[in-house]
Amino acid sequence: MQEASLQGFFKTIIYIIGFYYFVKILARIFMPFIMKNMMQKAQQNFNRQYEQRGFNQGTTQDHTTPKKEGNPKSKKQVGEYIDYEEID
Repeated sequence: MQEASLQGFFKTIIYIIGFYYFVKILARIFMPFIMKNMMQKAQQNFNRQYEQRGFNQGTTQDHTTPKKEGNPKSKKQVGEYIDYEEID
């Protein structure tokens, strides 16, 4: 049966800290390239969607809801309009 030693604990902590800083340094080096690539893909996707909507704009129909035909006096009047004047 093995027992945990203080030396093994510190060794593990050192490895964890070293790995953290290693990943942090790699992220600083490679993150600008990754972000640039992501931005280019987003731009291409945006342009593709824009072109599709631009080309289809002339062929699409108006998708507004039809107005209900009925009594044009069906709107309710809430009250009368009062114009207030400031008094100095």
